[in-house]
Amino acid sequence: MLEGVFGNITIEKILFMLYVYGEGYPLGFAKTFGEPVNRFQQQLRRLENAGIVISRLIGKVRLYTFNPRYPFLEELKALVAKAYEFLPDKEKKAYYTKRTRPRRAGKPL
Repeated sequence: MLEGVFGNITIEKILFMLYVYGEGYPLGFAKTFGEPVNRFQQQLRRLENAGIVISRLIGKVRLYTFNPRYPFLEELKALVAKAYEFLPDKEKKAYYTKRTRPRRAGKPL
């Protein structure tokens, strides 16, 4: 959907993940989509060099989020949100609704 605008499908996946979850890391993206981690690392580096995303190191994990100082952030988020609306429900369920935190200890299933 946004592949034509941004040049490749990997950036589209990254932007959707950041839009839905707010932050993410390359290995998490790779596991979610079943693709090589270096593909996501390259594109995240490219987005970071462009100033669209920023990263911070937490332990050994580099966590990426949208750059709040990016001048077109609101417009970019609006574009991503509009494109996300048109994703098939099957794709949304498969990739963008997974649980991102562990279940509380002792909580019944």
